[in-house]
Amino acid sequence: MRLACCSAVTASMVSGLSKFGLVSALAQGTPGYKALVCIFLFGGNDANNMIVPIDSAGYTNYQSIRANLALPQASLLPLQVGGQANFGLHSSLPELQTLFNTNQSLAVLANVGTLVQPTTRQNYQKYQNLPANLFSHSDQQDQWQTTQLKGMPNAGWAGKVADKIAPAFNNGALFPPILSVAGNAIFSTGDVTRPFTMRPGSTPGAQGFDTSAASQARLLSLQQLLTFDTGISLVQAASTVTNQAIQDGVLLLNALKNIPAIQTVFPANNSLASQLKQVAQVIAARSALNINRQIFFCSQGGFDTHSDQLAAQQGLLVQLSQAMSAFYQATQELGVPSNVTTFTLSEFSRTFQPGSNAGTDHAWGGHQMVLGGAVKGNAIYGTMPTLALAGPDDTGSNGRWIPSTSVDQYAATLASWFGVASADLPGIFPNLGNFPTANLGFLG
Repeated sequence: MRLACCSAVTASMVSGLSKFGLVSALAQGTPGYKALVCIFLFGGNDANNMIVPIDSAGYTNYQSIRANLALPQASLLPLQVGGQANFGLHSSLPELQTLFNTNQSLAVLANVGTLVQPTTRQNYQKYQNLPANLFSHSDQQDQWQTTQLKGMPNAGWAGKVADKIAPAFNNGALFPPILSVAGNAIFSTGDVTRPFTMRPGSTPGAQGFDTSAASQARLLSLQQLLTFDTGISLVQAASTVTNQAIQDGVLLLNALKNIPAIQTVFPANNSLASQLKQVAQVIAARSALNINRQIFFCSQGGFDTHSDQLAAQQGLLVQLSQAMSAFYQATQELGVPSNVTTFTLSEFSRTFQPGSNAGTDHAWGGHQMVLGGAVKGNAIYGTMPTLALAGPDDTGSNGRWIPSTSVDQYAATLASWFGVASADLPGIFPNLGNFPTANLGFLG
């Protein structure tokens, strides 16, 4: 209920709400524009098959343990780092291989996960200061989106980042700093910031109104009703959010009218590509919205592969690779590739040892990807886990890797590039001070 009242959720409406006027006259330009684009892979992406060792000894070990889930060595797409290729991408990621090897705009962050502090196998087995409810979808999704690893989360880290940067970078902005094209997520809600939420390809605003006098009168009546004091806090909060959503919808609607069509071709029948195309369109309208910092939330589901993993993950990674590549091309078309950083999150990776039904179980640390012109790409950051069952990085004996890098460090690096002051980082990322570095260096 809290999230529902915090998000400015809209459906579709026809243009012409004259009370709010056109935004084109308000366009001021956006010097120093930056955007963060989150792609959350819901279900727990199996990073063990997304990035695979391809050197002789590494692949032999991988093939032996992964058994029926092992990908053919010849199918893997080498990642060239410093003239060597020790790891390869899943065969469904050729576009991302090009962005890594040739464009050098893609980086990999190895073995990242939710951590209260640096943790060893011995710490884990003694249950020393661990995140609450490890291996739980809902808990780990919340923790990745908030970096609050115990208790009930109160706000997302993106929302808190937006709270901090608003006075310095978005003073006078006409539109909320966060837009979700993937529904309500705690990631997007700050202590002050409330996101705007829309369906990709839909017309922003409220349904059921047109430009006729009678329709406009109904709209005006609705807005007046929303201002009445009901004496009920929850109703009052919902009315305020709804009224603001109507106004924000009109602003975005009119801003999108005044931009040229995106020429980059996004793949069809690809939900993530549709979301990222909508994000590109809103970025194109940044001047009309008078906004200098924006955060976007996108998602792709289906990664909970307890059975038939090979086929399921193959299709999902095809969509991910094609969508991310098209979006990067769109940022080039818009002239902002160095101003937009796209990154993946997922609540956990999956067990290295296969389970029954050709699938895997919930695990912990996994690999993430960061894409953009400001990314110091063609590099793997962090430390790859030792791929040994019951080895130094395994929580037990089936390959649940203990993360070597924390989500706090990952997110703080993104936030620093975005403009958050170093002094403000601990207030957003409560575990950051437990780690030796707050900036992982993958952004210039």
